Amino acid sequence: MHSEIAGRPARVLLLAIVVLSTAFGSLARAETPQDLFAKAAEGPAQNVDHTAWDRLLKSYVHPGPDGLNRVDYAAFKSGGHAALKDYIRRLEAVDPGTLDRSEQFALLANLYNAKTVDIVLDHYPVKSIKDISLGGGLLGVFTGGPWKAKVLEMKGVALSLDDIEHGILRPIFKDARVHYAVNCASVGCPNLGTEAFTGAKLDAQLDAAARAYVNSPRGADPRPDGLVVSSIYKWYEPDFGGNEKGVIAHLKTYADPDLAQKLQGTTSIADYAYDWLLNDIKR
Repeated sequence: MHSEIAGRPARVLLLAIVVLSTAFGSLARAETPQDLFAKAAEGPAQNVDHTAWDRLLKSYVHPGPDGLNRVDYAAFKSGGHAALKDYIRRLEAVDPGTLDRSEQFALLANLYNAKTVDIVLDHYPVKSIKDISLGGGLLGVFTGGPWKAKVLEMKGVALSLDDIEHGILRPIFKDARVHYAVNCASVGCPNLGTEAFTGAKLDAQLDAAARAYVNSPRGADPRPDGLVVSSIYKWYEPDFGGNEKGVIAHLKTYADPDLAQKLQGTTSIADYAYDWLLNDIKR
């Protein structure tokens, strides 16, 4: 009896150590989405293979004469959906800490766009991505769309599309061109590109995406009664200088000569517009 009582404190202490170790271990693993990308590799880093996504984009995204890239969702669903899901699974398995900043950005932009297309294909045919409600809390139910639902996972951390755009890309990279990289499957959105983003070509790809959108009427449309721009510049005005003057200066940075001439002397924005119709190919 004495030895049993004497051994009990040791067992209690051992149990306490195990419980605390488990608790602290769980806390260490309970990273936020931003924590996943808090650090980046320096020097030679891993390159993520995006060739599968590149092939799918080249097969199913069709640039139109109006400057809008439309997606053949029907053909994509029947011929490329399985390959898309496999690509997404492989991206989810990547360790972000092994990538440099350019590779991380390319990974996140491609993952966001690929998952967006995947969600549309899961529910296709649909008129607008806002008709696809996946929940994600009361706000997600109220606003519609799939952006707040946890639809991805990396290293045990659940991710929503909003986590990628607003929790990681915008605060970490602090680059307004984020808004030209992520596509929300809508006519009013910057184009879904015809090639995958890569770390090696990222800067040139982002500049090209910015120019394509700014010089489209979906981005900036100088009219006789004033300048009408995308609602993106209102929703995320802090990313574009914080006021209308900053937005106009941003537009001028990427404006082609014709648009730049029309923007001369423009000091205010008359209106904002956005088209939520699905960027589906016309039949």
